Amino acid sequence: MQEERKTPEMRAQMTDIERLRHSTAHVLATAILKIWPEAQFAAGPPVDNGFYYDVDLSHRISPDDFEKIEAEMKKEIKKNHPFERMEVSRDEAFDLGEKGRLAALNERNAPSKFKLDIIENIPPGETISLYRNGDFIDLCAGPHVMRTGNIGAFKLTSVASAYYKGDEKNPQLQRIYGTAFKTKKELDDYFAMLEEAKKRDHRKLGRELELFVFDDDVGPGLPMFLPRGAVIAEELEKLAKETEFAAGYQRVRTPHIARESLYKKSGHVPYYVESMFPPMSIVEEGKRQEHIELVIERAKLQHELETGKWSDPQTGDEFDAREAREKIDSKIDQLSDRYYLKAMNCPHHHKLFAALPRSYRDLPLRLAEYGTDYRYEKSGELFGLMRVRSLQMNDAHLYMTPDQFETEFNAVNEMYLNYFKLFGIDKYLMRFSTHDPAKLGQKFVDEPELWKKTEDMTRNVLKNSGINYVEVPNEAAFYGPKIDVQAWSVIGREFSIATNQVDFAQPRSFDLRYKDRDNMDKIPICIHRAPLGTHERFIGFLIEHYAGNFPLWLSPEQVRILTIGDEPQLLDYSRAILNELRSHQIRAEIDESTDKINGKIQRAEQIKVHTMFVIGKRDMEAKAISVRVHGKGNLGAKPRDEVISTLLEQIKARAA
Repeated sequence: MQEERKTPEMRAQMTDIERLRHSTAHVLATAILKIWPEAQFAAGPPVDNGFYYDVDLSHRISPDDFEKIEAEMKKEIKKNHPFERMEVSRDEAFDLGEKGRLAALNERNAPSKFKLDIIENIPPGETISLYRNGDFIDLCAGPHVMRTGNIGAFKLTSVASAYYKGDEKNPQLQRIYGTAFKTKKELDDYFAMLEEAKKRDHRKLGRELELFVFDDDVGPGLPMFLPRGAVIAEELEKLAKETEFAAGYQRVRTPHIARESLYKKSGHVPYYVESMFPPMSIVEEGKRQEHIELVIERAKLQHELETGKWSDPQTGDEFDAREAREKIDSKIDQLSDRYYLKAMNCPHHHKLFAALPRSYRDLPLRLAEYGTDYRYEKSGELFGLMRVRSLQMNDAHLYMTPDQFETEFNAVNEMYLNYFKLFGIDKYLMRFSTHDPAKLGQKFVDEPELWKKTEDMTRNVLKNSGINYVEVPNEAAFYGPKIDVQAWSVIGREFSIATNQVDFAQPRSFDLRYKDRDNMDKIPICIHRAPLGTHERFIGFLIEHYAGNFPLWLSPEQVRILTIGDEPQLLDYSRAILNELRSHQIRAEIDESTDKINGKIQRAEQIKVHTMFVIGKRDMEAKAISVRVHGKGNLGAKPRDEVISTLLEQIKARAA
């Protein structure tokens, strides 16, 4: 797939750090040319957390070359060359490209082939600009920092292969990655965060802590939660159910599949069909014999077509064989129903709204479900629990009158904020995604007036509530504007973990109605919301956020009892404590092995058991428990009843 070209307006919106990194990419190209003058360059944009430049070069650049390249970059920065913008005509740009002067230090025998191709694709009338730093001149829309000396701390990070413009039909280039920050401290902090992120990687910890697995026989992107991981999912679902019950939600259940007609009505077919699993064709019992006969007839026809022997069975005349095959295909389709795996819960919930007569007195109606959805994500985009094909969605659909919209939308946002406080998420941002009028009827439902109305409503609510948000064009859901919630873990990694979407299209498509005060039919507004996103992604986030050290209420194994010795009386005392804990639904186990106590503690620490009860003869005699907490160490001995009472209070309060 070709990489989407950014317009000059989009480039002008670069942040200060993006300008810094884009400028560093030019300095990288300058340094490579000082070492390998024959290098040909394609694109060199800033990206998340850094920059890259694509280069065509016979020498295979490796990390062993980075020190040499960085030394040349430092020389260029020390010279403090200004970044000079020069606007040229299309003919002048082509002339410089033919002379090999673009993305080069001087004129060369070989033309700047990639830059010439880029010029060809610049729309007529668009300004063509170059940027110079020292001897290096590049075709570039900018923007940049003022001088090379403004570039702070930088480091080259990796090299990879990449097709020109992301198209496998084009030449394969070398992509040199790096990053840059204003100060060395910021750079050092960034790499310290990367090292910490490796330790916290949810895929690594998921294996070590026995939380979830993927299996080839089950299929890619289809996670299975082991008992310890299922505990976390169950606790999250319990939290959501309690929160939603208090907020007046009602719980529903719906099937995992539905007929194609449902998804045509919702608009998922055709707008979302590429992200859905392929349909299943099902033939009811009374139609199976006719279906079999038609399939056999079609197979015979296909064989005769392929062997050149086909003619009309009645007259012997040859005629349009494709037409005959299409008629058979049409009959086969009429005998079968097409079913899709559920990609979204909303169509089912709309049907539940429509199942009963509704009045304005029933609104707002809040239908909630932890529904299982299936999405056919591309195999190359699957990533641990963060991008999967089977997902448990913390879903709900809220149906309301226009007058109720602001209150309901704010209540959903408040629910987000309460969850963030509970999980210790201090940094977050709401992305308000709007539509692109040029893509109505293609990517977005063709209702321009309703788009304007609902976007204005959503924007006003966000402004009035004072919530931190940014507006992002062309990323709305196909049926209305949406809020995507970006959160940062304690080490600064960004995650998209929740959504809040406004839907004006599907209530109309499903002809959803309620009677207003004047007994007139009205169409409700619908809000789709998922504050905890999916079990899969949110658990992946929490694993990395907590580094596997879950708070007591969420910990897969809350307590492990470790005995110092194996005397019968000691074991009886420990088992009595175990039974008491389990009677209170505390997830507790006992290590009755004959290992030394240090070995037992080490095993419990490795699996990150939250609390350890270390019990010896003196504890038994004093009716006490010696408490040890993962990450905090030994907290000393306390009376048995006091320890268990405190534990229950912490779990009930979902204390951090």
